[in-house]
Amino acid sequence: MISKIALEEHFLCPGFEGYWRATTGSIDPTVASGLLARLTDFGETRLEAMDRAGIARAVLSIAGPGVQSERDAAVARRRAREANDFLAREVEKRPDRYSGFAHLAMQDPRAAADELERCLRELKFCGAMVNGHTNGQYLDHPALHPFWDRAEALQATIYIHPTDPITPSPALEGHDGLRRATWEWGFETGSHALRLVFGGVFDRFPRARIALGHLGETLPYLLWRFDSRAKLYRVSLEKRPSDYIRQNIVVTTSGMCSPEPLNCALAALGTDRVMFAADYPFESAQEAGQFLDEVPLAHGVREDVAFRNAVSRLGLPTP
Repeated sequence: MISKIALEEHFLCPGFEGYWRATTGSIDPTVASGLLARLTDFGETRLEAMDRAGIARAVLSIAGPGVQSERDAAVARRRAREANDFLAREVEKRPDRYSGFAHLAMQDPRAAADELERCLRELKFCGAMVNGHTNGQYLDHPALHPFWDRAEALQATIYIHPTDPITPSPALEGHDGLRRATWEWGFETGSHALRLVFGGVFDRFPRARIALGHLGETLPYLLWRFDSRAKLYRVSLEKRPSDYIRQNIVVTTSGMCSPEPLNCALAALGTDRVMFAADYPFESAQEAGQFLDEVPLAHGVREDVAFRNAVSRLGLPTP
């Protein structure tokens, strides 16, 4: 069993249960209660799951949507700061096992930039997670340029996590099994990332960094297509779309325990741009860990995915 650093390990802090429960309507109440118990645990239950998976360190982040769904910007700012302070206290109890991603109130771009800087400099977090759009505003909006300016200067990785789309897709009407994590979230989050690419955000902020889960939300599979259609439609960018995806985006294995998409991501993006993630407690950390232990990979690549890339890109200690 190889030692691993796991991104996308979720938690909830006091006062955030309401945000999360608003998204669980289609989940069996018993299952939701079990998830909530694991989301609010920082002790033996979580640590035992990590140990069974070979996870030496977990990077903890708020389970969505968090304050991304808050309508009151002042409340969002206050509660994001409270969440970050809460997480910092939990990390301080087990600095050998836990690190943190900042939670940010994107309703106020300058305040979000300030909080990101505070979290990185004072709380020693290793990046931030944004749970998709914020009340319909995506991260390519011009109002967010002050945020990206600061994130770029801090060399901060911004992990874009799935959320529900603004309007449910009519194409999925009558097929609830295709909603949310099955298909809907992947399209939503991949589209969010492509808005940054095609919207020129990486031309304006060439050193900005984002991360995507689920091995890139299908983007590595479509690089040629993006380049071909951008040329056809005369999209005005300094580089090909695939260049930005390879240079400004890293991906994680969250919720994808299958060799075919892993091999595609490694081949399309490079072995230094794929990191391990467990998506705990929504996925089995043990299954994710066992998959990485056993999937056939070239010499050294398993270590790259398991921990080396996270050490390099997020400034984490080697496990």
